[in-house]
Amino acid sequence: MHDDIEQILISADELAHRTVELGEQITNDYRGRELLLVGVLKGAVPFLVDLARQIQLPLTIDFMAISSYGAGTASSGVVRLLKDLDGSVSGKHLVIVEDIVDSGLTLQYIRRHLELRGSASVRVCGLLWKERERAVEVPCDYVGFRIPDRFVVGYGLDYAERYRNLPYIGVLRPEIYATVPH
Repeated sequence: MHDDIEQILISADELAHRTVELGEQITNDYRGRELLLVGVLKGAVPFLVDLARQIQLPLTIDFMAISSYGAGTASSGVVRLLKDLDGSVSGKHLVIVEDIVDSGLTLQYIRRHLELRGSASVRVCGLLWKERERAVEVPCDYVGFRIPDRFVVGYGLDYAERYRNLPYIGVLRPEIYATVPH
């Protein structure tokens, strides 16, 4: 599995350090309020769990599942809601926790969906912000790392459901996914 990685972009130590910083920032920004962390399945789970441990506030966690990739390495451009939140967001302060902000389509869809349901506020915490032209511009209030436009896996991010368990963010060797249509 590690042999499939061309380069380690962000080490486990760097991920841990930045997650502490983001947790402190969110704690300061929401002091005195309850928070609902909305994790985007499946990729954001490791980051969400580590981030939640760093936020020193009362909080709850819920999840949404969205599809925009299919089996390829690029967004299909079609966003589908696969699993909605279990509870109401009315009057709640939400932070959407996303593994990577790529095209912006998924994040735009989720944000609109949650704002229309009467939340008190909606902010976004993205572990990775891919430096590229986006289909839509979406605000990301908390950014873990800005990365080049490369195909990355690890720490929740996958290719064909593999590599999520890597403790770092790595660039997947192109020959691993070259046979899949983009």
